[in-house]
Amino acid sequence: MPETATRPRTGTWKLDPAHTFVRLWARHMGVARVRGRFESFRGTLEIADTIEESSVGVTIDADSLDTGVEDRDRHLKSADFLAVENHPNLEFSSTAVRQTGSGYEVDGDLTIRGDTRPLTLEVEFDGVVEDPWGNEKAIFTAEATIDREDWGLTWNQVLETGNLLVGRKVHIEIEAQAQPADQ
Repeated sequence: MPETATRPRTGTWKLDPAHTFVRLWARHMGVARVRGRFESFRGTLEIADTIEESSVGVTIDADSLDTGVEDRDRHLKSADFLAVENHPNLEFSSTAVRQTGSGYEVDGDLTIRGDTRPLTLEVEFDGVVEDPWGNEKAIFTAEATIDREDWGLTWNQVLETGNLLVGRKVHIEIEAQAQPADQ
């Protein structure tokens, strides 16, 4: 079980894709929210003796984006947005981890369409539990907001109302379960 109440034990942890969700949402027509999630990804957490030496690495299959509308998904995967044909993955690699009150900030590099920019995730560690089969699970939630135009995703249309069809801000929400790599 956890070494302390604020973090999992040291070692390598891998994301459990069956119990991890990588979601996003953006404004549509200036007022509504369009939500989506990535269905395919992998990630590893290296929990060090000191939290500042810990690291996170995640690879997301860009073609696995699902918003529930096939035509919209096709457009988001096209050259107007993610360009999955030439850039099949989104990547996050941490550069720093620090405790902030009851949570953490994880700084890192986010790569979208081959363009790498800094991103800070606000992370909450929700605890370590044992599943019914005796497997250890560490539970995390994380959030960040990006301006998609910083990564070159600039396609848009101005509506008669003056609102943009697609909002510039993309809100990222992660609910993660990780397990020791040797489980």
